[in-house]
Amino acid sequence: METNKIEEQIKKILNKIRPYLNSEGGDLEYLGFKNGVVYVRMLGACMDCGALDSTLKDGIEALLVENIPEVIEVKNLAVGDEVDDISR
Repeated sequence: METNKIEEQIKKILNKIRPYLNSEGGDLEYLGFKNGVVYVRMLGACMDCGALDSTLKDGIEALLVENIPEVIEVKNLAVGDEVDDISR
């Protein structure tokens, strides 16, 4: 599948997840998709949450992998981390 279509699907799913994160004072920023990996940045209350890893892997990653075969993993980049060439 074309990368642009994959990214559209990723963003659509992330936008469905966003209200749940917002209800807890958190949010996420989509940074890109490369080689099967979705890069996000968890924001707000999500940054310091003890359940961050669970939310990321058991929630966000599970939904994306289940619904988009091209996605194999989701990685969180902390604020201040550099995004090294994740563009197509």
